Amino acid sequence: MVLIKMKRFLVFGLFVLILTACAFPGGVIAQDAIKFQPVILEFQKAIAEDPVVRMYLTQMIEQIPPEHKNVKAVDDLLYQLNELLTRAPEYNPTHLAGTPLSKILVWTMSTPAGFFAYRDEKINTLIKKYLDVWSEFLSSEESQYVINDSPNGWKCKEAQDKLNMNDYKYNPEDKYWGFKSWNDFFTRRLAEGARPVAEPDNNKVIVSACDSTVYNISKNVQKYSKFWVKSQPYSLNDMLANDESVDEFVGGDVYQAFLSPFNYHRWHSPVSGTIKKAFVKEGLYFSQADSEGVDPSAQEKSQGYLVHVQTRAIFFIEADDPKIGLMCFMPVGMVEVSSCIINDNIKPGYHVKKGEELGYFQFGGSTHCLIFRPGVIKEFTVKTGKPCKVGEHIATAN
Repeated sequence: MVLIKMKRFLVFGLFVLILTACAFPGGVIAQDAIKFQPVILEFQKAIAEDPVVRMYLTQMIEQIPPEHKNVKAVDDLLYQLNELLTRAPEYNPTHLAGTPLSKILVWTMSTPAGFFAYRDEKINTLIKKYLDVWSEFLSSEESQYVINDSPNGWKCKEAQDKLNMNDYKYNPEDKYWGFKSWNDFFTRRLAEGARPVAEPDNNKVIVSACDSTVYNISKNVQKYSKFWVKSQPYSLNDMLANDESVDEFVGGDVYQAFLSPFNYHRWHSPVSGTIKKAFVKEGLYFSQADSEGVDPSAQEKSQGYLVHVQTRAIFFIEADDPKIGLMCFMPVGMVEVSSCIINDNIKPGYHVKKGEELGYFQFGGSTHCLIFRPGVIKEFTVKTGKPCKVGEHIATAN
């Protein structure tokens, strides 16, 4: 029996070495490849067997500018991805805080090959599998270790000030503040009264659905537009995943705002009304607009493009105010924020109050849109670049 197991082990090891030799002629990682987690072995197998996958990944790494060469070869990329699977995001004050996967991939994303690689169906499927595995770790107690008071821990004074922890429910006496995992910390809940809702009984007042900064307000939005070009105009049919209601919104308004990793990441309803539909539309994860070129922020420049192609939740809400009528709220995952979680109680027919929680993002930074039919909005009370908190007055209906 022992001999049979040893033979199986040797056969598996030989299989991995053959794949490594095919994918990496230099054999740099052959001796250590067996330490890779199964999802990384899937990546390795795809690289060995699919010439298009191998071409895109190899080229995008070769095309990283020399001054930003954080990934040296495909084997190095696999090593870094494998290591990250058992690491949680540590605190740092940069725009890539909380998104260590983006930190690895950021310089590959805006290379000529990278633009194609991250739209490739097979590569995107592998990334989805990777994110699912990593999310399991980030939802486990093993990921609590980053909740500490070291300079890179989320309990350090700089991080607490950045997060404004007084706004949240947590136990300062507990070693990990009472959070069960990194994801539990990232999706922390607000303290009572931290986000008052503007004029809760006035249905004409539309409020911010997320803690965010206004990215764009666009009027007279069309059903189809070339969203991939420099101006990134909104293309409603693509945003709304070909929904049958799209024609109602043609000529209307789109409000878009983005969340940094330091923001509160739960979503709240911008209006009182009845849920008509609520679903998640799977999409891409690390694709960005070719027209924007190099983006050290890992997608902030591509936000208009992202709302058409990334994984996103789509809520259609029939507002209590008849002038508003049907409106859409669409939270969109950026880079590794692939998890758009809709709360269990948010079903078709459910009546939601303005400011009531709808769901949340898991880990990272993200963006969202509010989409209105033509003639609905009397005025937007905020401007591009303005930070807004959940429940804050952002628009008034006619």
